[in-house]
Amino acid sequence: MQFTRFAIYVTPAPGTFADLGAAWLGWDSTTGQPVRPPALPDLPAPAHEITATPRRYGLHATIVPPFHLAGAQTAQTLLDGVIRVCDATRPVTLDGLEIAAMGRFLALVPSGDTGAADALAADTLRALDRFRAPLGETELARRRKPTLTPQQDANLTRWGYPHVMSEFRFHITLTGKRPGSELAMLKQVLDRHLLPVVPRPFPVDALSLMGEDAQGRFHLIRRQPLGG
Repeated sequence: MQFTRFAIYVTPAPGTFADLGAAWLGWDSTTGQPVRPPALPDLPAPAHEITATPRRYGLHATIVPPFHLAGAQTAQTLLDGVIRVCDATRPVTLDGLEIAAMGRFLALVPSGDTGAADALAADTLRALDRFRAPLGETELARRRKPTLTPQQDANLTRWGYPHVMSEFRFHITLTGKRPGSELAMLKQVLDRHLLPVVPRPFPVDALSLMGEDAQGRFHLIRRQPLGG
């Protein structure tokens, strides 16, 4: 399969959490197949509507945001680079994850200290940046929103994405933007349905190289264990 962009994510190991999370979003990036959403009571809207935005990315936490390859790079040289980075990177363990609002969407976010995960994300971004094609002026202008802080704008210019380095926050997106009146009810439903199967503590022991297809859906290319 030919991919238009690539990204580095944390994706869950095979198991119940991965399966239920993929079903909730309606897309399994490991198999590259859509999944029927569960019929959950008390949802304020149909599941496929609630998850429309995050669906194409699959269940993940972003480490290196989606990017186009630099001119001299190929999917194979990128994969080789990801393997080298993973071999030299130590696994990280988060105390756990909890469901919380991030603005107008819900996500699984860490409970406890996140310093090691933040450092892992920053180090990985630096190590793999040579594979990324810089944003062109048109794309940079499109992404430069008036709501960005000065630091986020600087990140966008340097790294191609605003929410990296000091602006990074580990999270696994569960919904698109929803009316504020829905968030409490959605959290209650997902607390019951998904939270019991989230590993606690939560290991970050592999990084996943992902590819975006022509329809904008992300597929797992390789989930590489961390070995440092």
